[in-house]
Amino acid sequence: MYNHQLETFIRVADAGSFNKAAEESYITPTAIIKQINLLEDSLGVKLFKRTRRGLTLTKAGRSMYQDAKYIIQYCHDSVIRARNAMQEDSNVIRIGSSPMTPAQLLMELWSKVQTICPDIKFQIVPFENTPENAREILANLGTNIDVVGGIFDETMLHLRKCAGLELVRRPFYCAVSIHHKLAAKDRLQITDLYGENLLLMHRGWSHYVDELRDDLWQHHPQVNIVDFEFYSMDIFNRCENTNDVLLAIPGWANVHPLLKVIPVDWDYGIPYGILHSPNPTPAVQRFLDAAKIASKELYR
Repeated sequence: MYNHQLETFIRVADAGSFNKAAEESYITPTAIIKQINLLEDSLGVKLFKRTRRGLTLTKAGRSMYQDAKYIIQYCHDSVIRARNAMQEDSNVIRIGSSPMTPAQLLMELWSKVQTICPDIKFQIVPFENTPENAREILANLGTNIDVVGGIFDETMLHLRKCAGLELVRRPFYCAVSIHHKLAAKDRLQITDLYGENLLLMHRGWSHYVDELRDDLWQHHPQVNIVDFEFYSMDIFNRCENTNDVLLAIPGWANVHPLLKVIPVDWDYGIPYGILHSPNPTPAVQRFLDAAKIASKELYR
């Protein structure tokens, strides 16, 4: 919240000595002097007159002393206000949203959830879908983001150290460039994929994808499977810029305006639902319980 060298400055000013301030801080006088020198250098002013009798504040130091005490107290007060506000907003559910995990896919649930829990409110928190962000956000759900809507299975939950509530099973579709020959079709057969490059997430990411992969390898070797590492806008751009076909779900139809997401006649799909902390707060647990009830009515 503020430069902690200000606390050292106030302690030195009150003590009138580097040595006394060091004793109170349980550090060496050298460390105290270094902090004061760094503070003076960063501010571009001299805060102390150094004499044989000790230290006295300069005119600039006296001005800074009053302001520093105010800044520190104001910061402490602001933290208290923020914590109080957090308590008041304990019924706000923060929903993470990215191109691959759009919050819109949960919007159909909101009205039904609020009928069950009218005090619950929602806040959209956008984030960039990168491998680093995915690991950080999903491993720390409940810190800055409470829930994320997306596809998952037990393998993925274990890798990302989070939990998931399945709402519905989404079928696997295929995405192609609007300029691809398959874009003229409204539904695909597996034989339509013969001779095509089919982009699949690497083995081990999801056993649902691996089941499809194994079936294609065994019964449809004419489909050329190409692994990739992570669902992001880069892989959607690659799909649009090449003749490759990308495994997708219906909810990604609006991720890229130049791609068409097409259903396929196969019996493969993946759970879609709400990713959350393994230890959700009471408010998040209420939301999850309400979402479970609402999903039975919505997706039956």
